[in-house]
Amino acid sequence: MSDTSVLPHKMIHFEDVSKHYDNYTALRKITFSIGKGEMVFITGPSGSGKSTLLKLLYRAEIADEGSIRVMDWRLNTLKESDIPLLRRHIGVVFQDFRLLDNRNIFENVAFALRIRGVDEKDIKARVFDTLKIVNLRHKSDKYPPTLSGGEQQRISLARAIVSDPTIILADEPTGNVDPDTSAGIIRTFKDINARGTTILIATHNRELFRNTGRRVLKLDFGNFAGEETA
Repeated sequence: MSDTSVLPHKMIHFEDVSKHYDNYTALRKITFSIGKGEMVFITGPSGSGKSTLLKLLYRAEIADEGSIRVMDWRLNTLKESDIPLLRRHIGVVFQDFRLLDNRNIFENVAFALRIRGVDEKDIKARVFDTLKIVNLRHKSDKYPPTLSGGEQQRISLARAIVSDPTIILADEPTGNVDPDTSAGIIRTFKDINARGTTILIATHNRELFRNTGRRVLKLDFGNFAGEETA
C-alpha cells in the first residue's frame, strides 16, 4: 500500500541505502532526493553502482539497508503484488535497447500499452503520437534489426514514454550511439521533462550534461561522492 503522508514534494528519496552482493558492495549508505519535475544525472565510472541504483528504483533489486521511497511507495516494504502498479508509473530506457526483433516498431512500442489493457483505438493514436516525438513515425512498420543503433535507442525511449509515466529512468541511454545522436536523445529528454516528467539519467559520459544547468549526482565505486550543477 502506498503511504501518501510522507515526502509529498519528493519523487525519489534514498536514505542510507546499501546494496551488497556476494563478493562486493555495489552501493554504500547512499542518501539523496529528487524533486517532482526534476531532470537529474547520475554519473561515475563503470562499476560505480549506477545501474544498481536504477534497478532499486523499479524494484528489480531490493536494498539490503536503508530506505527508498518512490512517489508514495516505501520500496522496502512494497508487496510483490504492488510492484506492477509501481512500474506503471516508471518508464525505463535500457542501454541494450531490449527490443523485440520479431515485432515491428509499432508493435514494440504498443506492447507497453497492451499489457496495461489499453483500448486498441487508443493504442494506435498514442503509439503514432509517441513515434512522432522521437522522429520515427515513418519507420513504424520496420523491424529493429533494420534500424541503426541510434534509431533503436529512440524506439526504446518511445516505448518508455508511451504510457506517459511519472518518472523515466535511463541507463546509459547514449552508450551505443554517436555524439550527434546522443545530443538529439538528450534534447528529447529535455522536451519530455519540460512537460513535467521527472527524469533520472545514469551516464559515465560527462559531455551529456555539460552546461545543462542540471543537478549531477556522483558515485565513486559504490560511495556517494557529492553533487554539482552542470
